[in-house]
Amino acid sequence: MREYFRLILVLTVISLISGGVLAQTYKFANPRIEENREKDTERAIIEVLPGISTFESVAIDGQIFYKGLDDRGRDVGVAFIVEAGGFQGVIRMMVGVDMESRQITGMKIIEHLETPGLGARINESWFQDQFKGKSLNDKFIPGEDVDAITGATVSSRAVSDGLKNSINRLLDLINSGKFTNVDMEGDR
Repeated sequence: MREYFRLILVLTVISLISGGVLAQTYKFANPRIEENREKDTERAIIEVLPGISTFESVAIDGQIFYKGLDDRGRDVGVAFIVEAGGFQGVIRMMVGVDMESRQITGMKIIEHLETPGLGARINESWFQDQFKGKSLNDKFIPGEDVDAITGATVSSRAVSDGLKNSINRLLDLINSGKFTNVDMEGDR
């Protein structure tokens, strides 16, 4: 019986020490992780909105939009983050839209947990580049107007569905008057 309590005490002490070390590691690493995430977001905005020299962030109905501006301060387009449920977790991507032509200017996968060699192929440029120039009114259906990745139907569909759903939300905001191309007034 005494041996049983001793074992519990040792395991409790080890657990407390391990928990403390993990908490301190998180406290130390989390600011750097967030800083890297912000840098990745900025790089993705620049990539999906070619020709911008700066951008402004604006919140409209709880969604953050990044208004891209050229060196003369003119609107180039709008970028926003899309999240979709993939095969093994959330897929985060940045999407750029030219509001005048109503076309996608670019799409960049920011984060994913998809299977290496299969679903992770959503990171490949051929897959992401196929969305450039697509109209906001396209169907975004894998196998129809989107080339799917062989063996990664769930990942391909997650990206396509996520894009279509977020674009429909954007169009709803435009049609409701909450989102305007000229001044992007919103809940700042």
